Amino acid sequence: MKRHYDTLEIGHISLDYNIDYLDNQIIEVGGAVIYSSAAAKAGGFKVGVVTKLAPEDKDRLDKFVIDKEDVFYIPSKQSTSIRNKYHTADKERRTCTCIGQGDAFELKDIPDVDCDVYHFAGLIYGDFDGDLMIELSKRGKIAVDVQALLRHADKQSGAMYFEDWADKKRVLPYIHYLKTDTAEAEILTGQTDRFVAAKMLHEWGAKEVVITNSAEVLAYDGREIYTCPIRARNLSGRSGRGDTTFAAYITQRSVSNIPDSLLWATATVSTKMEAPGPYRGNRRDIENYIAEFYPEYVK
Repeated sequence: MKRHYDTLEIGHISLDYNIDYLDNQIIEVGGAVIYSSAAAKAGGFKVGVVTKLAPEDKDRLDKFVIDKEDVFYIPSKQSTSIRNKYHTADKERRTCTCIGQGDAFELKDIPDVDCDVYHFAGLIYGDFDGDLMIELSKRGKIAVDVQALLRHADKQSGAMYFEDWADKKRVLPYIHYLKTDTAEAEILTGQTDRFVAAKMLHEWGAKEVVITNSAEVLAYDGREIYTCPIRARNLSGRSGRGDTTFAAYITQRSVSNIPDSLLWATATVSTKMEAPGPYRGNRRDIENYIAEFYPEYVK
Protein backbone atom coordinates (compact mmCIF):
# COMPACT_ATOMS: atom_id res chain seq x y z
CA MET A 1 0.00 0.00 0.00
CA LYS A 2 1.34 3.42 -0.96
CA ARG A 3 2.16 5.96 1.70
CA HIS A 4 -0.39 8.79 1.72
CA TYR A 5 0.36 12.49 2.10
CA ASP A 6 -2.00 15.42 2.21
CA THR A 7 0.84 17.43 0.72
CA LEU A 8 4.30 16.56 -0.59
CA GLU A 9 6.68 19.50 -0.59
CA ILE A 10 9.49 19.79 -3.10
CA GLY A 11 12.36 22.17 -2.46
CA HIS A 12 15.83 22.84 -1.09
CA ILE A 13 16.93 23.55 2.45
CA SER A 14 19.14 26.64 2.60
CA LEU A 15 21.95 27.72 4.89
CA ASP A 16 21.16 31.42 5.25
CA TYR A 17 23.57 34.15 6.28
CA ASN A 18 21.23 36.87 7.58
CA ILE A 19 22.86 40.26 8.20
CA ASP A 20 20.73 43.01 9.72
CA TYR A 21 20.94 46.74 9.02
CA LEU A 22 23.46 47.11 11.86
CA ASP A 23 25.68 44.40 10.29
CA ASN A 24 24.89 41.77 12.93
CA GLN A 25 25.02 38.33 11.33
CA ILE A 26 22.99 35.25 12.18
CA ILE A 27 23.62 31.96 10.38
CA GLU A 28 20.58 29.70 10.30
CA VAL A 29 19.10 26.81 8.37
CA GLY A 30 16.02 27.86 6.45
CA GLY A 31 14.20 27.28 3.21
CA ALA A 32 10.54 27.11 2.26
CA VAL A 33 10.29 23.37 2.90
CA ILE A 34 11.36 23.84 6.55
CA TYR A 35 8.66 26.42 7.31
CA SER A 36 5.96 24.96 5.06
CA SER A 37 6.17 21.42 6.39
CA ALA A 38 6.02 22.69 9.97
CA ALA A 39 2.87 24.70 9.26
CA ALA A 40 1.19 21.74 7.56
CA LYS A 41 2.04 19.44 10.46
CA ALA A 42 0.73 21.98 12.98
CA GLY A 43 -2.67 21.74 11.30
CA GLY A 44 -2.70 18.00 11.84
CA PHE A 45 -2.03 17.09 8.22
CA LYS A 46 0.29 14.40 6.87
CA VAL A 47 3.16 16.05 5.04
CA GLY A 48 6.22 14.74 3.25
CA VAL A 49 9.25 16.57 1.87
CA VAL A 50 11.53 15.87 -1.10
CA THR A 51 14.82 17.75 -0.71
CA LYS A 52 18.39 17.69 -2.00
CA LEU A 53 21.61 18.37 -0.11
CA ALA A 54 25.30 17.73 -0.50
CA PRO A 55 26.10 14.67 1.68
CA GLU A 56 28.33 16.72 4.00
CA ASP A 57 25.33 18.94 4.83
CA LYS A 58 22.90 16.20 5.87
CA ASP A 59 22.80 17.58 9.40
CA ARG A 60 20.45 20.27 8.04
CA LEU A 61 17.76 17.59 7.89
CA ASP A 62 17.57 17.76 11.70
CA LYS A 63 15.82 21.14 11.38
CA PHE A 64 12.61 19.51 10.14
CA VAL A 65 9.85 19.16 12.71
CA ILE A 66 8.13 16.40 10.72
CA ASP A 67 9.00 12.72 11.18
CA LYS A 68 12.30 11.64 9.61
CA GLU A 69 10.59 8.86 7.66
CA ASP A 70 8.63 11.53 5.78
CA VAL A 71 11.74 13.33 4.51
CA PHE A 72 12.93 11.98 1.16
CA TYR A 73 16.57 13.01 0.93
CA ILE A 74 18.45 12.99 -2.39
CA PRO A 75 22.21 13.66 -2.60
CA SER A 76 23.22 16.79 -4.53
CA LYS A 77 26.56 18.02 -5.88
CA GLN A 78 26.16 21.10 -3.69
CA SER A 79 23.65 22.59 -1.28
CA THR A 80 21.69 25.82 -1.52
CA SER A 81 23.01 28.74 0.52
CA ILE A 82 21.90 32.40 0.43
CA ARG A 83 23.28 35.60 1.94
CA ASN A 84 20.60 38.14 2.93
CA LYS A 85 21.71 41.67 3.74
CA TYR A 86 18.85 43.69 5.25
CA HIS A 87 18.93 47.46 4.83
CA THR A 88 16.16 48.50 7.23
CA ALA A 89 15.07 47.55 10.73
CA ASP A 90 11.74 46.17 9.48
CA LYS A 91 13.59 43.85 7.05
CA GLU A 92 11.40 44.92 4.15
CA ARG A 93 14.44 45.79 1.97
CA ARG A 94 17.28 43.36 1.40
CA THR A 95 20.02 42.36 -1.03
CA CYS A 96 20.33 38.62 -1.68
CA THR A 97 23.34 36.72 -2.99
CA CYS A 98 23.35 33.06 -3.99
CA ILE A 99 26.35 31.28 -2.50
CA GLY A 100 25.32 27.86 -3.82
CA GLN A 101 22.33 26.15 -5.46
CA GLY A 102 21.35 22.52 -5.12
CA ASP A 103 20.67 20.27 -8.09
CA ALA A 104 17.36 20.68 -9.91
CA PHE A 105 14.47 18.35 -9.07
CA GLU A 106 13.44 15.85 -11.75
CA LEU A 107 10.52 13.46 -12.15
CA LYS A 108 12.67 10.51 -11.08
CA ASP A 109 13.23 12.23 -7.71
CA ILE A 110 9.54 12.17 -6.79
CA PRO A 111 8.63 9.14 -4.64
CA ASP A 112 5.80 6.83 -5.66
CA VAL A 113 3.28 7.90 -3.03
CA ASP A 114 -0.42 8.74 -2.89
CA CYS A 115 -0.50 12.52 -2.63
CA ASP A 116 -3.34 15.06 -2.71
CA VAL A 117 -1.23 18.19 -3.34
CA TYR A 118 2.29 18.53 -4.74
CA HIS A 119 3.66 21.74 -3.25
CA PHE A 120 6.55 23.34 -5.16
CA ALA A 121 8.41 25.26 -2.45
CA GLY A 122 11.58 26.34 -4.22
CA LEU A 123 14.03 29.15 -3.61
CA ILE A 124 15.81 30.00 -6.87
CA TYR A 125 14.99 29.76 -10.57
CA GLY A 126 16.17 26.41 -11.83
CA ASP A 127 15.11 24.40 -8.77
CA PHE A 128 12.47 22.81 -11.01
CA ASP A 129 10.72 23.54 -14.31
CA GLY A 130 7.22 23.75 -15.71
CA ASP A 131 7.38 20.29 -17.26
CA LEU A 132 7.71 18.71 -13.81
CA MET A 133 4.64 20.62 -12.60
CA ILE A 134 2.64 19.54 -15.64
CA GLU A 135 3.64 15.91 -15.18
CA LEU A 136 2.79 15.85 -11.48
CA SER A 137 -0.58 17.50 -12.16
CA LYS A 138 -1.59 14.08 -13.51
CA ARG A 139 -1.12 12.65 -10.00
CA GLY A 140 -2.65 15.36 -7.79
CA LYS A 141 -3.27 19.08 -7.40
CA ILE A 142 -0.32 21.42 -7.92
CA ALA A 143 0.55 24.25 -5.50
CA VAL A 144 3.29 26.69 -6.48
CA ASP A 145 5.03 29.49 -4.62
CA VAL A 146 6.11 31.64 -7.54
CA GLN A 147 9.28 32.88 -5.78
CA ALA A 148 11.47 30.18 -7.32
CA LEU A 149 10.18 30.99 -10.79
CA LEU A 150 11.01 34.69 -10.57
CA ARG A 151 14.13 34.86 -8.39
CA HIS A 152 17.27 34.30 -10.45
CA ALA A 153 20.95 34.15 -9.49
CA ASP A 154 23.69 35.55 -11.69
CA LYS A 155 25.99 32.68 -12.60
CA GLN A 156 29.18 34.70 -12.04
CA SER A 157 28.49 36.99 -9.09
CA GLY A 158 25.63 35.15 -7.41
CA ALA A 159 23.66 38.41 -7.27
CA MET A 160 19.96 37.63 -7.10
CA TYR A 161 17.37 39.48 -9.11
CA PHE A 162 13.74 39.11 -10.15
CA GLU A 163 12.57 38.47 -13.68
CA ASP A 164 9.18 37.54 -15.16
CA TRP A 165 8.39 33.85 -15.63
CA ALA A 166 8.59 33.28 -19.37
CA ASP A 167 6.69 29.97 -19.19
CA LYS A 168 3.80 31.25 -17.09
CA LYS A 169 0.96 31.11 -19.62
CA ARG A 170 1.83 27.54 -20.62
CA VAL A 171 2.04 26.23 -17.06
CA LEU A 172 -0.51 28.26 -15.08
CA PRO A 173 -3.50 26.18 -16.32
CA TYR A 174 -1.98 23.16 -14.53
CA ILE A 175 -1.61 24.97 -11.20
CA HIS A 176 -4.43 24.71 -8.68
CA TYR A 177 -2.98 26.92 -5.91
CA LEU A 178 -0.67 29.80 -6.86
CA LYS A 179 1.01 31.99 -4.24
CA THR A 180 2.72 35.34 -4.77
CA ASP A 181 3.39 38.42 -2.71
CA THR A 182 2.35 41.86 -3.93
CA ALA A 183 5.69 42.60 -5.61
CA GLU A 184 5.81 39.21 -7.35
CA ALA A 185 2.25 39.66 -8.59
CA GLU A 186 3.29 42.95 -10.18
CA ILE A 187 6.26 41.28 -11.91
CA LEU A 188 3.97 38.60 -13.33
CA THR A 189 1.14 40.87 -14.44
CA GLY A 190 2.47 44.42 -14.60
CA GLN A 191 -0.35 45.46 -12.25
CA THR A 192 0.22 47.36 -9.00
CA ASP A 193 -3.35 46.62 -7.87
CA ARG A 194 -3.23 43.12 -6.34
CA PHE A 195 -6.95 42.61 -6.86
CA VAL A 196 -6.50 43.16 -10.59
CA ALA A 197 -3.37 40.99 -10.58
CA ALA A 198 -5.23 38.13 -8.87
CA LYS A 199 -7.94 38.22 -11.52
CA MET A 200 -5.38 38.20 -14.32
CA LEU A 201 -3.51 35.22 -12.87
CA HIS A 202 -6.79 33.35 -12.58
CA GLU A 203 -7.73 34.22 -16.15
CA TRP A 204 -4.38 32.81 -17.26
CA GLY A 205 -5.24 29.49 -15.66
CA ALA A 206 -4.46 29.31 -11.93
CA LYS A 207 -7.52 27.93 -10.10
CA GLU A 208 -6.95 29.72 -6.76
CA VAL A 209 -4.62 32.68 -6.36
CA VAL A 210 -3.17 33.65 -2.96
CA ILE A 211 -1.41 37.01 -2.62
CA THR A 212 0.29 38.02 0.63
CA ASN A 213 1.46 41.33 2.04
CA SER A 214 2.50 42.50 5.50
CA ALA A 215 -1.06 43.39 6.55
CA GLU A 216 -3.33 40.70 5.08
CA VAL A 217 -3.73 37.74 2.76
CA LEU A 218 -5.93 37.68 -0.32
CA ALA A 219 -7.45 34.66 -2.05
CA TYR A 220 -9.35 34.56 -5.35
CA ASP A 221 -11.10 31.63 -7.02
CA GLY A 222 -12.60 33.33 -10.07
CA ARG A 223 -15.84 34.16 -8.31
CA GLU A 224 -15.04 36.24 -5.25
CA ILE A 225 -12.05 37.95 -3.65
CA TYR A 226 -11.53 37.12 0.03
CA THR A 227 -9.15 38.83 2.44
CA CYS A 228 -8.15 38.25 6.05
CA PRO A 229 -5.82 40.37 8.23
CA ILE A 230 -2.59 39.24 9.85
CA ARG A 231 -2.72 39.93 13.59
CA ALA A 232 0.72 39.11 14.94
CA ARG A 233 1.60 40.29 18.47
CA ASN A 234 5.24 40.73 17.47
CA LEU A 235 7.46 40.18 14.42
CA SER A 236 10.49 38.40 15.87
CA GLY A 237 9.90 35.34 13.68
CA ARG A 238 9.28 36.99 10.31
CA SER A 239 11.42 34.55 8.30
CA GLY A 240 9.24 31.99 6.56
CA ARG A 241 5.99 33.88 6.96
CA GLY A 242 4.90 33.46 3.32
CA ASP A 243 5.79 29.76 3.36
CA THR A 244 3.85 29.25 6.59
CA THR A 245 0.82 31.08 5.22
CA PHE A 246 0.64 29.15 1.96
CA ALA A 247 1.17 25.72 3.50
CA ALA A 248 -1.50 26.36 6.13
CA TYR A 249 -3.91 27.54 3.45
CA ILE A 250 -3.50 24.69 0.97
CA THR A 251 -3.74 21.96 3.60
CA GLN A 252 -6.75 23.49 5.34
CA ARG A 253 -8.49 23.78 1.96
CA SER A 254 -8.86 20.00 1.95
CA VAL A 255 -11.35 20.29 4.81
CA SER A 256 -12.63 23.91 4.68
CA ASN A 257 -13.96 26.57 2.32
CA ILE A 258 -11.82 29.50 1.17
CA PRO A 259 -12.69 32.08 3.88
CA ASP A 260 -12.17 29.55 6.69
CA SER A 261 -8.89 28.39 5.15
CA LEU A 262 -7.76 31.99 4.81
CA LEU A 263 -8.55 32.60 8.48
CA TRP A 264 -6.62 29.46 9.40
CA ALA A 265 -3.61 30.59 7.36
CA THR A 266 -3.49 34.13 8.76
CA ALA A 267 -3.88 32.92 12.33
CA THR A 268 -1.14 30.32 11.81
CA VAL A 269 1.35 32.84 10.44
CA SER A 270 0.42 35.41 13.09
CA THR A 271 1.27 33.05 15.94
CA LYS A 272 4.32 31.67 14.08
CA MET A 273 5.84 35.17 13.84
CA GLU A 274 6.11 35.36 17.61
CA ALA A 275 9.27 33.21 17.56
CA PRO A 276 12.10 32.60 15.08
CA GLY A 277 12.28 29.32 13.22
CA PRO A 278 9.57 26.95 11.96
CA TYR A 279 6.24 26.89 13.80
CA ARG A 280 6.13 24.32 16.59
CA GLY A 281 2.56 24.69 17.80
CA ASN A 282 -0.39 22.42 17.11
CA ARG A 283 -3.98 22.65 15.94
CA ARG A 284 -5.33 23.53 19.37
CA ASP A 285 -2.85 26.42 19.65
CA ILE A 286 -4.07 27.85 16.35
CA GLU A 287 -7.71 27.41 17.31
CA ASN A 288 -7.06 29.26 20.57
CA TYR A 289 -5.32 32.06 18.67
CA ILE A 290 -8.34 32.42 16.40
CA ALA A 291 -10.68 32.56 19.38
CA GLU A 292 -8.60 35.28 21.06
CA PHE A 293 -7.52 37.46 18.14
CA TYR A 294 -10.18 36.82 15.49
CA PRO A 295 -13.37 36.71 17.62
CA GLU A 296 -15.53 38.33 14.94
CA TYR A 297 -14.66 35.45 12.56
CA VAL A 298 -15.77 32.72 14.97
CA LYS A 299 -19.21 31.42 14.11
